Amino acid sequence: MTPTTFLRSGVRLPLELPMEVRWKGRSGKKERAQGKTVTVSGSGFYVILPPRLRLAQATPIQFTMDLPVELTGVPMKLTGQGRVVRGHRSSAEAGVGAIIDDYRFQLSPPEA
Repeated sequence: MTPTTFLRSGVRLPLELPMEVRWKGRSGKKERAQGKTVTVSGSGFYVILPPRLRLAQATPIQFTMDLPVELTGVPMKLTGQGRVVRGHRSSAEAGVGAIIDDYRFQLSPPEA
């Protein structure tokens, strides 16, 4: 399955990938958090973030996900925009489900 085929499919894949999520906070200040995906599909993802976070439904987000070379063949990142559709919060973690509205692949620079 190619990366493009995977992202256009409705199949949820259990993938634990590093992800950065960015959004505007209530004060309008830019916020960011590091997390790990739980599942990823062509239309969305579920990511675990630090427990202190609470992202409201419909919050616009930007994201960057590191894709494994085993999936893509070369080091790549997936960047895009989306919006929160659901959330779950506990004392240990905050889970966020989001819809992907737009995305693009970017080659990652080679590591030194």
